[in-house]
Amino acid sequence: MGMLDGKVAIITGAGRGLGREEALAMAKEGCNLVINDLGAGFDGSGQPTRVADEVVAEVEKLGVKAVANYDSVTDFNKAKAMVDQAISEFGKLDILVNNAGILRDRMLVNMSEEEWDAVIAVHLKGTFNMTRHANAYFRQLVKDDPKLQFPGRIINTASDAGLLGNMGQTNYAAAKAGIAAFTVVAAMENKRGKYCTVNCVVPVARTRLTTDATPKFAETMSRLDERGFDVFDPANFAPMIVFLASDKATKITGEVFRIAGDRCWVYQGWHTVNEIINDGNRWTPQILAERVKQELLKGMPRKESLIDAFSALIKM
Repeated sequence: MGMLDGKVAIITGAGRGLGREEALAMAKEGCNLVINDLGAGFDGSGQPTRVADEVVAEVEKLGVKAVANYDSVTDFNKAKAMVDQAISEFGKLDILVNNAGILRDRMLVNMSEEEWDAVIAVHLKGTFNMTRHANAYFRQLVKDDPKLQFPGRIINTASDAGLLGNMGQTNYAAAKAGIAAFTVVAAMENKRGKYCTVNCVVPVARTRLTTDATPKFAETMSRLDERGFDVFDPANFAPMIVFLASDKATKITGEVFRIAGDRCWVYQGWHTVNEIINDGNRWTPQILAERVKQELLKGMPRKESLIDAFSALIKM
């Protein structure tokens, strides 16, 4: 018996990479699927191809039902139609995995408005669009049957580029950091009514977005560790999605998890690490100039970087 037997999930951006691995892992656990993928290049451009059909065929071989969807998550109404499609095809929706994404990397001083807008639209607005409509559906389920508790699961996808920072990705980083914050607040809003859990995952894996779009990571992410383990294989990440989508995760909400290789971390967001007090007096610029460097920033823990995260997995 699978952990997701009889469940119905939408996975956006499921035609390749992480989304495809998530679909395969969920199908193996008995989940029926709506496979969404626009079929474009990693930057959202190019002639669309129906890669979603290929994943539908793969998961159906595992004994579940699946349908394809080729719409963009950036369209509010098409996002609603995707939720409606799941309910029409399978009679219900249990799980939403927001995975769709593109990259338009550029140093800030050279970034165009279109490059900014396109990335924010797919990642941040797309996550909002899909979550907004799925959330409304889960809320109505509980309104119709108050005995239900957390019938829905929403799983969003962030990135270390947003939580730790990465040069050349102000658009992507802003979107991914926004998704993590969005997750925390959405979980708060749903917890009281017990409509759905909302969690966030941070994959460290080899995909088009981390190799084709970011060539500096390609060589590192192709290496095996000293044990011969492929730590950046996207299949390593998929079990976390299965777990968070399952009934075993009913009491877990508002969390941000990173997983890579054989390691799993949990994040906490912005929090104070030091403090100075001005003894009941208003700060002046002069006092701040004297005390911020000497006291507030003294002894601060070193900020974690992407290199630190990679080095924990494999010798750099």
